[in-house]
Order: sequence, then C-alpha cells, then structure tokens
Amino acid sequence: MTVRLAVVYYSATGNVHALAQAVADGGASRGADVRLRRVADPAPEEAINSNPSWRAHVDATKNSVPEATLEDLEWATTYALGTPTRYGNAAAPLKHFIDLTGRLWQAGVFHNKPATSFTSAMNRHGGQESTLLSLNNVFYHWGCIIVPPGYTDPLLFAAGGNPYGTSWPSGGGEGPNEDTLKAAYYQGQHLVDITKRLEQG
Repeated sequence: MTVRLAVVYYSATGNVHALAQAVADGGASRGADVRLRRVADPAPEEAINSNPSWRAHVDATKNSVPEATLEDLEWATTYALGTPTRYGNAAAPLKHFIDLTGRLWQAGVFHNKPATSFTSAMNRHGGQESTLLSLNNVFYHWGCIIVPPGYTDPLLFAAGGNPYGTSWPSGGGEGPNEDTLKAAYYQGQHLVDITKRLEQG
C-alpha cells in the first residue's frame, strides 16, 4: 500500500513553506503520494501589504499550492503539520483549520495514523519547542502516533538538534539554511519510513 502523506502548513513570509516543501520532498523520495497544502490566510489585505515579504509569499503561492481541505486529511494515511510560532503556540490560521476537524475526529479518521510537526520563529528561543509540543497535543487528541525526528540521524545536529521536529530561527528574516532543509527532508523520509513499518505490521 502506498503511503499517503498530507503536509499541511501555514506560512506568512515563506519560512514554514520552505520547510513544508522539504518535508514533502523527503516523503516523496520514499515513494509516498504527497499532498502539499497551505491553510487559508485570513489576514486583511492591509496587514499583508504592510510586510513586503508577506505580500510576496502570498502572491507566490496562491496559485501554486492548493488550499487545504478536510478531504485532504481524510485521504491521508500520515500527517505533517507546520506553523510559525505565535507566543509559543500554533498560528491562528492553522489552529482554525484544526478546529474544523471535529467531525473527522468523531468519526475516528485520525486513529493510529503517524504524525509529525515543524515550525519557525524569529528567535532561537522564541517558543519553537513549545509550539511543536502544542501540535503534538492535537495529535494526542486525534489518536495519532507521534513520530518525532529525535536524534535518529547525525545530520539533525547541524540543524540545531531539535528532537521534537525541524525548527528554524529566521533571525532577520532569512529563509531556512541548507542544514535545516536537510533536516526537514529527513523528517519527511523518517515519517514515511515509520508509516510503512506500521502498515506492514
């Protein structure tokens, strides 16, 4: 059976998008059927226009990355969720999408499906680990099997050694560096590898 991976994320200026693409590519390299999906950005146009990087990213992805739907979650056999850090928690647009999943939760759609998470924040200690743990709380409620990268490959240390999931401190706004993208790519591979093992029993 082919693993069906849904990589669902919110990204304002593009950092989480870059991580999501790397996770998706890593999963695809292991033979998974992958859907890369962005959640809708409810921010008003004046807020988006106030940040040139935000405006550029919205324009760059609005036609190239499909918007996430609940059907994507029903379709998938494994999940990777990504978000910027907002006060040590998931950003509101991703949280809103998650809050719409009650019907699927009640139907047991998420039971025993592997899941992982990734994030980005401006500062290295800006709440990235707590954001990943907050997404893990969702996975607990969904009945998923959490698949963190841990310390399962030496390349993870070059990316900061976050065992909860790939995280990128953007600092002045620069995108994820090569080491971090490699870690995200590996995280996608690792998730699919574990999903295959579980499916094989």
